[in-house]
Amino acid sequence: MASHVESSAPQPGFPRSAFSRRTLLRASAAGVAVAPGLVACSTDSGPAIVRERPKLTHGIAVGDPRGDGALIWARSDSPATLVVETAATESFKDAKRFRGPLLTPDTDGTGRVRVNGLPANSQVHYRVTLEGEGGAISEPLTGVFRTVPDTASDIKLLWSGDVVGQGYGINPDLGGMKIFSAMAARDPHLFIHSGDSIYADGPLKESLTLPDGRIWRNTVSEAKSAVAQTLDQFRGNYAYNLTDQNYLRFNASVAQIAQWDDHETVNNWYPGGLVAATKGYSERSMDTLAVRSWQAFHEWMPVEPTEAVDGRLYRKVSYGPLLDVFVLDMRTYKDANDENVSPNGRIFGPAQTRWLIDGLRDSTATWKIVANDLPLGLVVKDGEQPDRSAFEGPANGDNGAPSGRESEVAAVLGSIKANKVTGVVWLTADVHYTAAHHYSPNRAAFQDFDEFWEFVSGPLNAGAFGPNPLDGTFGPEAVFVHAPPTQNASPLDGAYQHFGEVLIDGKSRELTVNLCDASGKTLFTQRLTPAH
Repeated sequence: MASHVESSAPQPGFPRSAFSRRTLLRASAAGVAVAPGLVACSTDSGPAIVRERPKLTHGIAVGDPRGDGALIWARSDSPATLVVETAATESFKDAKRFRGPLLTPDTDGTGRVRVNGLPANSQVHYRVTLEGEGGAISEPLTGVFRTVPDTASDIKLLWSGDVVGQGYGINPDLGGMKIFSAMAARDPHLFIHSGDSIYADGPLKESLTLPDGRIWRNTVSEAKSAVAQTLDQFRGNYAYNLTDQNYLRFNASVAQIAQWDDHETVNNWYPGGLVAATKGYSERSMDTLAVRSWQAFHEWMPVEPTEAVDGRLYRKVSYGPLLDVFVLDMRTYKDANDENVSPNGRIFGPAQTRWLIDGLRDSTATWKIVANDLPLGLVVKDGEQPDRSAFEGPANGDNGAPSGRESEVAAVLGSIKANKVTGVVWLTADVHYTAAHHYSPNRAAFQDFDEFWEFVSGPLNAGAFGPNPLDGTFGPEAVFVHAPPTQNASPLDGAYQHFGEVLIDGKSRELTVNLCDASGKTLFTQRLTPAH
């Protein structure tokens, strides 16, 4: 029988203890009895005041590292102050202490603090505690991360997306989402979470019978039993994923760069859209759902919106002299999915397009990775609109001159050539298989650009699909594809769950991309040499 876990995301508010905040216990000859999770405080009059200890409910996480530190995220089960200590060793000798915000129900108990003033290119041990009412201190959690190098150094970066999709949740028979342990075993410096970090539109059942008769089993929770429409339901989706021990260990030891895609809100969402009446939503406005989704995303992921260019998501993360990562938002600013054949479409929006053009031009890093949450040249139809010419990403399948959203992509690619920008590599997910695409003007309808690579990876724990057709506008060629023989293959077939790896050699500056399956097996390798 499937396991059942209660989501620690309250529905609504924090979970309530069986004890009041202040419980008087009588001391006996054997000493003061203290209930689990409570701490005793002696008094002169004999009885002890016992206060609840706050609890770190969903592990700890690291985000957006810098040369002198990173963001540290945590969640408390009751109002408490976030405290982080950092040190060069796990003994925490000579630790630096950072006092973060008060974690309250307003943010579902979540919060983050940026630790700084640390040495560059160093491994940092960090310890997180919560300081509650009356000074009650939580049990600590510890992790590690690396600060950004200030000299040319080896870099190991992973990327992927798509977690708990198509009804495939945390399977206790498999030991949970083991792909996160496979990624952690590679000891990466950085992880780009390319979107679909939750499937808010994908409720879970205790079991699924697969076409071949095998049974997939899920741990389940109240928040994952229906599509997410309320803020607490969106929060509960993140809480559910963070009950997986593989994911928790990965979060504690790998700094991540988080972006979002569609399933954080609802399948194929775009500004101004409506959820199909057949989907069973009482709230059909995608804009309304996106507002709630956006709040939960910022609460539960290790990101700081004020550090983004737009105060939301798109931003540059510099990782030393060899690497800049440009994190895109290809959902918030795009036009309607059925307008992707208009003369001037939007996928980045004017402000983000200009920011990307200027940022790539001004970057002095050897390699510029563009984290695009939607593939550039893959034709991805909006399956929610089967009778209309509607598309998810930039490509519209006409193979001709840039039109619709392709016009903004063409502007970026043209500027890269005009400004003589080198070392641009695009990393994406979304389509639930892995592939290596080489783009060349020699094969393209639009030829005013320099050849480049785009690498696709995923899913992490979701149905596997693909492959999708390629649009010829920018001349892509599928050099490598690894997709299942049948659509919606389950994660039981781990060969079709994927992550990608980027290695940058500190001496030669060569960049190597490995496309891997859930076991960590390398399926394809591409080496790229730096410009001289």
